[in-house]
Amino acid sequence: MISASHEALKWTMRAGYAARGVIYVLVGGLAFWAAFSPSQPEGTKDALTQLRAAPLGIAMLLCIAIGLLAYMIWRIVAGVVDVEEHGRGAKGVCARLGQIITGGIHGGIGLSIMALAIGSAGGGENSQIAWTQAVLDLPGGRGIVATGALVLAGAGLYYVKKGALSEYQDHLASAPLLSRIDPLLKYGLIIYGGLLVLVAVSFGFAAWHGEASQSGGLGQALQSLRDLAFGRMLLGFAGLGLIAFALYNLAEAIWRIVPAIDGPDVETMRRAAQRLT
Repeated sequence: MISASHEALKWTMRAGYAARGVIYVLVGGLAFWAAFSPSQPEGTKDALTQLRAAPLGIAMLLCIAIGLLAYMIWRIVAGVVDVEEHGRGAKGVCARLGQIITGGIHGGIGLSIMALAIGSAGGGENSQIAWTQAVLDLPGGRGIVATGALVLAGAGLYYVKKGALSEYQDHLASAPLLSRIDPLLKYGLIIYGGLLVLVAVSFGFAAWHGEASQSGGLGQALQSLRDLAFGRMLLGFAGLGLIAFALYNLAEAIWRIVPAIDGPDVETMRRAAQRLT
């Protein structure tokens, strides 16, 4: 029987993944629109700034911010308590540490979105460049930014691997709808991972040259695709990929399995697929 605390943790998890889903629907939708219009592709912060001007936009931003803070709680608790049963070996400890770090990052994003909702946040790209420059100005700043770039690249490659090898099927409960949209989940993870690698490369250049202006977030990664040959087509595929990644997050919100809470008997997507082959 699931205790009240376990049930609360699962709903916290659901809120977090749902908030991420909303964000990437916005970013992906704007990127896809930019592929076929004079508009520029937007990063996360710029997309949310546009949302603020919409009817009920401030209320929606606050809901997203609360959702990301919920995601922070979920990831930190999952890492500390090990509800996903990664274990205490070297691989397990790295996975749990990654959960805690990503939780902290999303908590920071949630706070920045809350600041945006109440009108006290600066521009997305300019703010990111300012923070990067502040780090570069520290003793050993280039090394810090380079390390961050390597970590981000590793995260991107992890998402690509997770999608390409269908590793997400091990922690999603079997459902007929999931079987139908499985190619979209795979596509979303691979595209999102590839975009993270592009962001990491820009931070690598910033560290190499010591120039914060060479760093860029998701918006710059999307713009770099648009500037290539057949760039509008690539940007369109990337926009659709981010929407697919949003769908993946919404699937996590609904069908995510937490081993320490749900137990070993829940049929996963992978088990269901193996049973049918």
